[in-house]
Amino acid sequence: MTASTTRRTTAARTRLAAVGSLAVAGALLLSACGDQTDNSSSESSGSASASSAPLADKLPKAIRDAGVIKVGSDIAYAPVEFKDSAGKTVGIDPDLAAAMGKQLGVTFDFQNGTFDTLITGLRSNRYDIAMSAMTDTKDRQEGIDSDTGKKVGEGVDFVDYFTAGVSIYTKKGDDQGIKSWSDLCGKKIVVQRGTVSEDLAKAEAKKCTGGKTISIQSFDNDQQAQTRLRAGGADAGSSDFPVAAYAVKTSGGGNDFQLVGEQVEAAPYGIAVAKNDTQLRDALKAALDAIVANGEYEKIITKWGVSDGAVKEVTINGGK
Repeated sequence: MTASTTRRTTAARTRLAAVGSLAVAGALLLSACGDQTDNSSSESSGSASASSAPLADKLPKAIRDAGVIKVGSDIAYAPVEFKDSAGKTVGIDPDLAAAMGKQLGVTFDFQNGTFDTLITGLRSNRYDIAMSAMTDTKDRQEGIDSDTGKKVGEGVDFVDYFTAGVSIYTKKGDDQGIKSWSDLCGKKIVVQRGTVSEDLAKAEAKKCTGGKTISIQSFDNDQQAQTRLRAGGADAGSSDFPVAAYAVKTSGGGNDFQLVGEQVEAAPYGIAVAKNDTQLRDALKAALDAIVANGEYEKIITKWGVSDGAVKEVTINGGK
């Protein structure tokens, strides 16, 4: 989930995986997701034992001894992380975490929370990391509130592992002439709170002329936004491209939504780590480096049909 308007002054246009390539995960319908706002739910990604894990000694001793990395995540963002029909946490991030866990000898315990509270949870030590399709931005690195421009915390470091842009989607067969963000003036759009989709909608609304504006309806999670659009309560929705494409492919058997226009604002997803936790940050990078080198990373990204968003090199704080 992307956020921060300050890094998004140039609309870098790119295409990731084709919508059809997401058919690999088509059986895991979005409607299978239950109530994703229950913060008490959690799911663990498996790991190797610390004694057999090649990178275990890179972790902070407290985490190595506990054998668990607590992950804050909004588990309602298919195909990045979501609940399948059996209630298990699945997706790109859980699969990557499981592969990293084998390298580090720990389990990644995914704990559900609303997206706009994850960094706060990280600051309060509720989580060790946040891994939730979170875009690495300068604002987040520096602890700046994107809406006010004011400093609200010390910021976080990011270990970048994927690239994604933002897309608009409408009800299938009813695009209402919407082809780009500038076509949204006078329309209603649904978005998830705290994401770049919300930021872009606010920024575009300020450009509207002739007494028009954009009516922005923000929700705790993307599932709620999709439900409102599906019910006819809005004209369009927006989310990160992999998520929008997955919704188009799976919701209503592919009959509910359609993508309109091109995706914009390609930027890196990063695992967020507290600024003072450099040892954990570097251990995560080492684990990602290892699974990129051994091919596990490519297999996971390909499995979920988003190989065009794959990175060739893991970086720290690469967001702008």
